[in-house]
Amino acid sequence: MPATFTRVPSPVGELVLAASGAALTGVYFSTSRHGPPPLERAGWVEDDGRGPAGELLARTRQELAEYFARTRTTFDLPLDPPGTAFQRRVWDALRAIPYGTTLSYGELARRLGDVRATRAVGAANGKNPIPIIVPCHRVLGANGALTGFGGGLDRKRWLLEHEGALTRAIFS
Repeated sequence: MPATFTRVPSPVGELVLAASGAALTGVYFSTSRHGPPPLERAGWVEDDGRGPAGELLARTRQELAEYFARTRTTFDLPLDPPGTAFQRRVWDALRAIPYGTTLSYGELARRLGDVRATRAVGAANGKNPIPIIVPCHRVLGANGALTGFGGGLDRKRWLLEHEGALTRAIFS
């Protein structure tokens, strides 16, 4: 089944939202390293507002608008990110990081049960196809430094400042 997509303006630039059936499969920045293929070649269908994907994309737009307005701190959307079992475990763990907080790649690996998996956790984090909603921006380097983000470090900084997490991460 081809993905249904829509474009959404946001404070961090235009986002492309993708859904297949009744689950969100992607949120992409124009600069995403692992972004969608060129939409005209991907066989994706632009959202016309009908059907389950249209309803889900409308709900996603609403929840993102609430997040950017600071009236939402968690997302309640069905997700089906394409990835390996390990990547999905990492992405599930990212969803458990509370709004306004950060942790290191090493701590995330520890929470997943293997402190030696820090690099693998970092790689999976970097391939997260649903940023913001699956908050990979909340993971920092061991010393609290901003490191890697598919949407660029300026967007990562903006998201952390938006959540009030950046000051606490660097100075706590």
